[in-house]
Amino acid sequence: MAKAAARKSGVAAPSVERRPALAGQELSATGVTLAVLPPAERISLRAPDASVAALSKALGVTLPRKPKTSAAKAGRTALWLGPDEWLVIDEVGRDPLADCAEVTVLHSAVGISHRNVAISVTGPAAAATINSGCPQDLSLDAFPVGAASRTILGKVEIVLLRTASDAFRVECWRSFSDYVFIFLSEAAGDAAA
Repeated sequence: MAKAAARKSGVAAPSVERRPALAGQELSATGVTLAVLPPAERISLRAPDASVAALSKALGVTLPRKPKTSAAKAGRTALWLGPDEWLVIDEVGRDPLADCAEVTVLHSAVGISHRNVAISVTGPAAAATINSGCPQDLSLDAFPVGAASRTILGKVEIVLLRTASDAFRVECWRSFSDYVFIFLSEAAGDAAA
């Protein structure tokens, strides 16, 4: 109705467009590329051991039970964050929160899709770039492909997933995404030097 009234009066109707955080930002330096990943569906999942099998079945991916591990299947990844805690990321548009809602076993699933932003860090200098602000040993022996952990980058908590020998997914809160991207950009320049 507001648009119709605006057309009659000759005034342009206001438009509102929600843009993702860091929309379109990317950086390439010698040995490393940073890119903001497309939006994804995410949940923070908490559950006791007795509920893990039913939740794994509903989500279509086996929830990992060992520290620093992840599991992936059909565009959905589950990252172990604690003895009873996982971050579940769906990159193909399915809703993991809805899948969990159909399960009657004890659990807590909270949608955090709009809270997080993901940045990919790829290339031979990816680990050095992240290690400029993250104290975790990112050698392939200590942090192999599929390893995941909640850690820090500079002053910010991140969730880190190694997706390939030279590639990482950095998950951070939207409100810290500018800081994380700028930090990684500066570190990429240093790693390239």
